[in-house]
Amino acid sequence: MPGRLQNKVALVTGAGSGIGLESSILFAQEGANVVLNAEKGVALIVQRFPNVKAFATKADVGKESDVKAAVEAAVKEFGIMHPEDDNAINTEEKIWDLTMQINLKGVWWGCKYAILAMRENPTDESKGLHVGGSIINTASFVALMGAATPQLACTGGVLAMTRELAMVHAREGIRINSLCPGPLKTPLLMDFLNTEEKRQRRLVHLPMGRFGEAVELAKAALFLASDESSYVTGTDFTVDGGLSSAYLTAIGEPALAPPASLV
Repeated sequence: MPGRLQNKVALVTGAGSGIGLESSILFAQEGANVVLNAEKGVALIVQRFPNVKAFATKADVGKESDVKAAVEAAVKEFGIMHPEDDNAINTEEKIWDLTMQINLKGVWWGCKYAILAMRENPTDESKGLHVGGSIINTASFVALMGAATPQLACTGGVLAMTRELAMVHAREGIRINSLCPGPLKTPLLMDFLNTEEKRQRRLVHLPMGRFGEAVELAKAALFLASDESSYVTGTDFTVDGGLSSAYLTAIGEPALAPPASLV
């Protein structure tokens, strides 16, 4: 059976670990050729899925030239939170600017060059190829709710921009959605939550009683990338274990274990 992304090409940034890496592997498993900014992911894909192509390209999303070059490389071949991001009083202007440069302007650049490329996509209905495509912008649950832990996130801007671009380009066959993860059990977050007190302060708000896994976000991204979501655009696609819908959470341990990583 052909995979859900057969004959498609995926460009994944932030693929060194976490959601990006898991998504790269899952997309390849479903038949997509993958362009990513991490050699580790390329090695895993080549080893596991010899029938798909994968290659690494430099992609610092804080630099427009890198983003443009990454999209152009994909076309040619196949035809996040700063540690000093604090509150409004303590965050230095240079950190604010850097955060906006990467987490908001970088997303804009990615959309810009992806849209230009998608307009030129080759068409072949026998292979399910057509103009347009799917853009998935990673935001966060903190774009939807506030938190007393200092962090001036710009992911709210990602949601607003994504909705606007989705409306502008909807009739070109280009779907654009935001993926809003809840707290995930990634090395980045677990290094930050380095005490049991810090972890419990967050777990008490999670209805499912555990942190999410990056592979769970990868599966959501797979749905948004595939034709199964052909009528989904402009959404804030939330994968947070119920966090953004919760007031009081249940007591007790989770009945089900989290899914295994693909890495």
